[in-house]
Amino acid sequence: MEPGAVQRGPGERDIVAGVIRRWREIDPGLDTAPIAVIGRINRCAALLQQAADAPLAGAGLTRAEFDALIALRRLGPGVTPGRLARETFSSGAAVTKRVRALAGRGLVERRADDRDRRVQHLALTGEGRALVDRLLPAQLAHEASLLSDLPDERRDAMARGLSELLLLLEGRLGGLVG
Repeated sequence: MEPGAVQRGPGERDIVAGVIRRWREIDPGLDTAPIAVIGRINRCAALLQQAADAPLAGAGLTRAEFDALIALRRLGPGVTPGRLARETFSSGAAVTKRVRALAGRGLVERRADDRDRRVQHLALTGEGRALVDRLLPAQLAHEASLLSDLPDERRDAMARGLSELLLLLEGRLGGLVG
């Protein structure tokens, strides 16, 4: 067995199946159904975060910084920090910290509102836009390679199922931001 590899028992398809099995042994009456979905989503998210962020690290960016940059590229100039927070599902403090770092690198510019100096408007600089336009196709190609072993119909079915879950959670939880 490879170092660091996880040994699975008979019938265990993934690590979450083993977690569910063990909880059923410990407490047979415990409803472990949510683990089958949420546990797998969390595990996939953690693995994808590690694998998908590798190209961004080469550009000296975190995923959160990249998300802010691509949101600014998508939305265009004049975005307020509050709108950026909503678009990236981040707290205001987190956006302030990211914008400060990205502005310090010359990728984002801040402009005070003409009528209310407390309000800032954000935009990508030319350098920021060039970076996004260079990185985004490469990042998407890398992410596509991570999913390449899934047949198109399975990937489409997963996307539909995750969309249903997202709509359900957004309806229940609203715009919760950490």
